[in-house]
Amino acid sequence: MFLSTTDLTLPPDAPIDLHMHTTFSDGRWPADQLLDYLVSEGFALVAITDHDRVDTQNVIQPLAQEKGLPVLVGVEMTTQWNGIMGDVLCYGFDPDTPDLRAVAASVVERQYANTLAVLEELKRKGYEFPRQAEVLQESDGEPRLPRDNIALLRQHGYATDWHSGVQILQEAGFVSIKADMGETVEAVHRGGGVTLIAHPGRKERGFTFYELDLLEKVLADVPLDGIEVIHPSHSAEITDAYYAYARKRHLLVSTGSDSHSIPGRMPKKHRAELSRDLLERVGIQIAE
Repeated sequence: MFLSTTDLTLPPDAPIDLHMHTTFSDGRWPADQLLDYLVSEGFALVAITDHDRVDTQNVIQPLAQEKGLPVLVGVEMTTQWNGIMGDVLCYGFDPDTPDLRAVAASVVERQYANTLAVLEELKRKGYEFPRQAEVLQESDGEPRLPRDNIALLRQHGYATDWHSGVQILQEAGFVSIKADMGETVEAVHRGGGVTLIAHPGRKERGFTFYELDLLEKVLADVPLDGIEVIHPSHSAEITDAYYAYARKRHLLVSTGSDSHSIPGRMPKKHRAELSRDLLERVGIQIAE
């Protein structure tokens, strides 16, 4: 596959964003709409990192070339280490690498099976969704992701918001399917890519806050290459702490908006220089 980042050189102040999502996972915009927006806003390089979707590069890379915007091959893998949740950002791997494709496909397939099982359990409990075909029109009337079941609950008046919807799903058997972190990292490395812990300073419910001592334990066991230092959920204090830690441990650094194309979560420009080591590791040069 010809990649849109082949032979790419960027100036140090080139605007980049290395973390965003489309409707291939839990974003609001399809890839072509997101890319059109990014082109109109003058981004020089982005990474679309849909959850557990390696296969979609076959769609994204041709679109990137058509629209003239370099898109770094990426995915955000849902993983766990010793029972602890940890999303892993993966960049620059061969999108055709069979090992990572197998890991990602397993997560997607198991989550899909759980999504269908949860819907059946909801119906068994007496929840009724007469507008299912209308609400899930984009997926041919069938839920494919947990968010689809939440949409059914909200559109039929059973849940008032996302969190109440998740609670109902959990009571009906919803589980978050995760790959093994070590297996994922090894698969990415075999495909020529690099791996970083995503949003380690995120303190919201459902996420693991990676204090520095926890990062030390994980890195002692899993050969991760770096950490996402700049993320909207990170305070200035924790960002500084992660920068210092990355320098001390010679870790790669990434910068991302984690955009889902919703108000308050739109793509954000960061200087390419901040992620120089990461970009050069995946074959993108930063001019002096």
